[in-house]
Amino acid sequence: MPAKQNFQPLKKIILNRLFIKIFIFAGFFAFFCDSATYSQTVSSSSKSAIRAYNAGYAKFERGLFKDAIAELNKAIRRDATFIEAHMMLAECRLETNEPQLARASFLRCLEINPDFFPPVYYTLAELAFDEEMYEEANQYLEKFMRYSRQAPALVAKSEKLKQNSQFAAQAVRNPVPFHPKNIGLDFEYDQYWPNLSVDEQTLVFTGLIPRNPNNPVVIGNRQEDFFISNFHDGAWTTPENLGPPLNTSENEGAQTISADVTKMFFTACNRPDGRGSCDIYYSERLPNGFWTRPRNLGAPVNSSAWESQPSISADGRTLYFASNRSGGKGKMDIWKSTLDNSGNWSEPVNLEEINTADDDSSPFIHPDGQTLYFASDGLPGMGGKDLFVTRKDSDGRWSTPKNLGYPINTKHREEGMIVNAKGDMAYYSSDRDGNVRNIFTFELYPAARPIPVSYMKGAIYDSQFYRPLRAHFELIDLATAERVVEAFSDSIRGEFLICIPSGKDYALNIKRTGYLFYSENFTMLDGTYREPFLKDIPLKRIRAGEKVILKNIFFDFDSANLLDESKAELQQLVRFLNENPSVKISITGHTDNVGTEAYNLNLSNDRARSVVDYLINDGIASTRVSYKGFGASEPIADNDTEEGRAQNRRTELVIVE
Repeated sequence: MPAKQNFQPLKKIILNRLFIKIFIFAGFFAFFCDSATYSQTVSSSSKSAIRAYNAGYAKFERGLFKDAIAELNKAIRRDATFIEAHMMLAECRLETNEPQLARASFLRCLEINPDFFPPVYYTLAELAFDEEMYEEANQYLEKFMRYSRQAPALVAKSEKLKQNSQFAAQAVRNPVPFHPKNIGLDFEYDQYWPNLSVDEQTLVFTGLIPRNPNNPVVIGNRQEDFFISNFHDGAWTTPENLGPPLNTSENEGAQTISADVTKMFFTACNRPDGRGSCDIYYSERLPNGFWTRPRNLGAPVNSSAWESQPSISADGRTLYFASNRSGGKGKMDIWKSTLDNSGNWSEPVNLEEINTADDDSSPFIHPDGQTLYFASDGLPGMGGKDLFVTRKDSDGRWSTPKNLGYPINTKHREEGMIVNAKGDMAYYSSDRDGNVRNIFTFELYPAARPIPVSYMKGAIYDSQFYRPLRAHFELIDLATAERVVEAFSDSIRGEFLICIPSGKDYALNIKRTGYLFYSENFTMLDGTYREPFLKDIPLKRIRAGEKVILKNIFFDFDSANLLDESKAELQQLVRFLNENPSVKISITGHTDNVGTEAYNLNLSNDRARSVVDYLINDGIASTRVSYKGFGASEPIADNDTEEGRAQNRRTELVIVE
């Protein structure tokens, strides 16, 4: 399955040798039966050399490369300038994975006749590139490009290789900081596609395990399952198999999890309910810790083509994935689909700004919602697939992808990288320590980092009986009043975990039927990282005398004029009153002790009245709302500090009946 292809040991780059084979076969091999014709077609006049070459070619066609090498060496001993024999010998050396010997044979061809077959220069360039000799690769490509009337396909490949060679040479001269460290999972098999919770305490990954542990190395005796590990006392716990219904006897992998590890999207192939070769599936974690039976996302996300490698945004409303469906720019493209308020996924949109004519895959959308990491072999890089980063601007367009640089990227295939919410550490899978792929982490250099994202974590409970509550919470952008994140707390433990991206100011509203809503304010507009907010939240039952501070009601300085940023909280208050039509409330205003008593009393009264006026104008009956200002007479904090005075400047909701 597609997830599987990303963890199999990387094969050596297959060199383009089709042109040489065509030349050797069509140019003269068809005439081997006639020595007179043959002698006019090939460079050798030695009949014994030709016979040895003929035998070598026959062995080559049957895949007997070592036997072919013996015959070709015999031909060369009989005619040292037999250029076709040297070329075929080089071909055999490539088939037996002996690139240095192949290179020597190709160079001997150039010594004999540098113009005999120009594609040899291209093959030498590929060999040099594979050995990380980028300057030498460039030189061979320049020589090849001097020849006219070459095959257009090979010219295109040469131009792409030259871009890669030039980039790689520059990248090696200017390496980026990169010091990977094995995270140390107690897991003996291949591990890849890491996913982290926003608090970095939970890791979910795909593991390649034997179906029969007694024969772990037998081909076909391996399958992919999901595993979970928790960070405890400075180390990751022994991974546990997530079990059914997520895991089956078949393969499932390339997963993405929500920030709070309550939702998972993953790839599975050739299932009875599949629409194409591979589809994206969805499962949700229940309050008891079990996962729901995975369901196929269906159309329009899945199609008759190949869909895989999903990545879900922190708000759970945008799904990025890789697909080779029609309508794309290349072989494999990155697409996105958004979830509407009715729970339906939109028709996928191609990320045209970043996709290429080749393969673009393994997208990872950071919790900031604006930074996307992905892999591509269609952009200048180090060879194979390289990792790139792109950022979304205010108009929703993606910037020109930036290669993450060397040695993060190498001549091998790099993909499947993720970055923690804070934005300073990256995780990826590699076999750099041996034959088994392990998960590594490294500090991501500043220029490649996303916008840092903090989080709020805690539990919601009944303030009277201390019983955990399942409550609805939403994070709202105060500038636009748009909802950024929406979720529920755990019904068994009341726990919640919510992302808070930097760069904006937010309102957090928590509500449950029969309770007063709770509001919180997060000032993140300066873009700097804030330490996580760890807080348990008591919800108060709706009854006379209970009160709650409206933390997202804002006024102009020294004025009762409501700021636009207050709209989200005011609308929350309107919804609360509409959902509880028998409730009557009083809005109370409070100030700090700066200024005269009369001034503060008037200001607090005017501000409370402004809130009530808004409610009445929005349809709330005037008989249900009243207001009163208390000035500085009811402080809740010390007025000797600015922090304390800020807490005292507040607007409260009080239940009257």
